Amino acid sequence: MQKTVEVRWDGGMSFVARTGSGHDVPTDDEDGDSAPRPTELILAGLAMCTGMDIVSILDKQRQDYESYQVHATAERRDEHPQIFTRIDLVHEVRGPGVTEAAVRRCIELSGTKYCPVSAMLSAGDTEIHHRFRIERTGPDGFKAEGEVMVTGPFQQSDIVS
Repeated sequence: MQKTVEVRWDGGMSFVARTGSGHDVPTDDEDGDSAPRPTELILAGLAMCTGMDIVSILDKQRQDYESYQVHATAERRDEHPQIFTRIDLVHEVRGPGVTEAAVRRCIELSGTKYCPVSAMLSAGDTEIHHRFRIERTGPDGFKAEGEVMVTGPFQQSDIVS
């Protein structure tokens, strides 16, 4: 499946991308500061891609959750190109019927099988730490957190040619 984007310059360092699905996405640099930076959109894309996987798998597992968030933090190298060298993803799940085993499995599946953004970043210089924080609410409540796995750098996904 082919994806397309057309990019229009809007003056200064501002650009607007029109995606193949018909949505406009603006970007800018620090000086103009009218929109996100392109690297912020990569980090957001990773968090949103894995987030879509996680909620889809949680739903299929019939996990009873009331809130979900992904926190993404990235480190860039100082030299050009200023690529991400490390990304920490923390999946935060809260609800009365959440199990640690289910959340761990969701993260593992997203990071190794389903999220194409994670696979693309992990195939390069980037190391991604996939972590979780869960809170089960209610009478048998508990809290847990930990790291599920690290993907990348230079990790090839299971591509069938």
